[in-house]
Amino acid sequence: MKKPLILLIIVSICFAISCDNNNKSGTQEQALDLKPSPSANPDSLYAFVEKQVSFGPRVPNTKAHQEAAAWFVQKFESYGAKVQVQEFDALAYDGTALDLKNIIASFNPDVKKRILLAAHWDTRPFADRDDEDTYAPLDGANDGGSGVAVLLEIARIVSEQSPAVGIDMILFDGEDWGEHAEAGITDLPESLDAWWCLGSQYWSKNKHKANYTAYYGILLDMVGGQNATFYYDNVSQQNAGRILDKVWSIAHAKGYQNAFKKQLGINGIVDDHVYVNKHALIPMIDIIDYRDGNFNPTWHTQDDNLENISRESLAVVANTVLAVLYNE
Repeated sequence: MKKPLILLIIVSICFAISCDNNNKSGTQEQALDLKPSPSANPDSLYAFVEKQVSFGPRVPNTKAHQEAAAWFVQKFESYGAKVQVQEFDALAYDGTALDLKNIIASFNPDVKKRILLAAHWDTRPFADRDDEDTYAPLDGANDGGSGVAVLLEIARIVSEQSPAVGIDMILFDGEDWGEHAEAGITDLPESLDAWWCLGSQYWSKNKHKANYTAYYGILLDMVGGQNATFYYDNVSQQNAGRILDKVWSIAHAKGYQNAFKKQLGINGIVDDHVYVNKHALIPMIDIIDYRDGNFNPTWHTQDDNLENISRESLAVVANTVLAVLYNE
């Protein structure tokens, strides 16, 4: 998922008073007084990824895409959510007409203070970062599957133990059908900002509910890789810096400082939160795996499969977001 348009520049700036490795040497951050929050089940998280992969690649216009969408709706409804499916059409960079669906699940719909959680659920149609067959299909276990799995696990927990805030979960479609790496620059229609993130662009301009807004949003993307690490990105920092610091600080308070790095790692990212910030005017941050100047090494390859999914990484992210929700 994230885009060839991304300027992947590591800026070695530490915005925290002490860097992460100070925690190892005995220097501790100021402790947060967190309320208790429920914990995610690592096996449940993995099972949610496994179920998605079992459909096959969730590429728009395919049977797997249709079946997965129906299952998401059923699953959210089984957890007591009010579910809306936002259907829309869009063109891909190569002229393919796409039948897309954003899936919105709302919990505590009458509560005024709302938190928006999001992930994309579609699968990239080709493994264009592979060395050989750059048009091969891929499972999208991490890129697509992992973020949705965390949202489903949070939905399961919320259905049993409701937090004080309202929660809206959006599964964005059409995020990953951007240009193939070998394609030249293709002119965009006036209606689009990029060939990527089609679902978030559409929803941000056509919200599922008139005058909808949220206190803030958290986007989850590629959160299930082995040894996943999460850095600040400049879009989150510029549009929702207070929320960014809050979420990372809660992660550190939970003991996850090895995964959540209080450093700017990504400059110029194109992901769904860009358009939620720009068009929906909701401050949204991105939790996305990043390391060594690039995304997870399985990104846009056939290695994005169940063998490379980590229960621990999924649980670290799920427990961090749960702690955020139950401390509002």
